[in-house]
Amino acid sequence: MTNPVCVIVGIGPKNGAAFARCFDRAGYRIALLSRTRSFSEGLAEELSEARAYTCDAAEPASVESAFAQVRSDLGVVDVLIYNAGNGSWKDVEEITPEEFEQGWRVNSLGALVSSQLIIPDMKAQAAGNIIFVGATASLRGRPNTAGFASAKAAQRSLAQSMAKHLGPQGIHVSLLIIDGGIDLPGATNAEQGKRLDPDDIATLAYYLTTQPRSAWTFEVDVRPNQENW
Repeated sequence: MTNPVCVIVGIGPKNGAAFARCFDRAGYRIALLSRTRSFSEGLAEELSEARAYTCDAAEPASVESAFAQVRSDLGVVDVLIYNAGNGSWKDVEEITPEEFEQGWRVNSLGALVSSQLIIPDMKAQAAGNIIFVGATASLRGRPNTAGFASAKAAQRSLAQSMAKHLGPQGIHVSLLIIDGGIDLPGATNAEQGKRLDPDDIATLAYYLTTQPRSAWTFEVDVRPNQENW
């Protein structure tokens, strides 16, 4: 029996890398999807069985191509972690239509397309996990988050709709609401509870994939203990 497959969309030195290392330790084969492979290829070499793929989450054709290659190389996806994000920190008067649309494309459209590509296989198995990495901005719009907050709110609503639709079919959809700054793993501020440690976020994500069906979590807030919320 081959090891399960985890696809992570959005790879960087913080959350993306932490997700990859955590699921690698749990015995998963890892697909690392990002716009460029400069970081993800190095990360793949650290892991037991991982491959890096080029994927622009804002472009459906790029997402479709990357997922087709993943399926060909690794097989059916068991876990999808959608970690791609884009933010334009401007108010409603400053933001351009192009910036507004780009935020929506990365945070919401890419999440939709990625999910649609793996749902048929998950339905066939009556099992699977889809985890969205969200933000507190999805719950409130501040003056300089006209684009980011609306994009993350769309992502949250999409995730909720998916959870209600797919749950009865054995697919667990969940959302991590990140509230606070994220440090590099083990950094001083993270250790002191002033910022989030990505390794701890990844541990929580993995836990979500192990929950029994009688007690699935949809949405969970994640914040350091000194965050002013």
